[in-house]
Amino acid sequence: MLDPEVIDLEVFYDYLCPFVYRASVLLQNAGRSRKLNITWSYFSLTQVNSRDEGWTVWDAPLDERAERVQGRLAFMAAEAARRQGRFEQLHMPLLQARHRDRLEIDRPEVIERVVVDAGLDLERFRHDLADPDILAPLERDHLRARREHGVFGTPTFLFPDGSAAYVRLAEAPEAADAARVLERLISVAASEPSILEIKRPRKPTPD
Repeated sequence: MLDPEVIDLEVFYDYLCPFVYRASVLLQNAGRSRKLNITWSYFSLTQVNSRDEGWTVWDAPLDERAERVQGRLAFMAAEAARRQGRFEQLHMPLLQARHRDRLEIDRPEVIERVVVDAGLDLERFRHDLADPDILAPLERDHLRARREHGVFGTPTFLFPDGSAAYVRLAEAPEAADAARVLERLISVAASEPSILEIKRPRKPTPD
């Protein structure tokens, strides 16, 4: 069983990723019966997938086409929420907007609607969003993830002993199962460092 004390986890994530949404539901549900201390750290899949050498999501002009900097606005919104001390209030609503409600979170009007619904100060949010340094934490987290931990995708869990695991859940566990699933994840990913990868084959669909 999981230790009854606080479980510290760092999770590298991108709001665009459906597996991040499922992992977030897992941790949210597991947190109802376990003490979790989760640090959510930014990791841009758009940056990872870019083939333009020298180009970065965080240094690209703010008027860059949204499809070229996918996910950047959501990172900016999350950081603006942190400045209000309201990251947790916006984190799950942003994921739900993207993956449950199928909204386009690269559109400012969608982001502002989520922000208002989450109870944040909209005027302060707009002010912080316009800060030229709003993307500095994205750059810091992303480069640290790559250089120190070899992160390549999201979500990647970083455990207290320094081990890390890229995790893809088939579905978000129900509340009753969340603690059990998290326990098994930790027991394999953190406690068995000799296991580098487990991947289930997909059965072929009948012709």
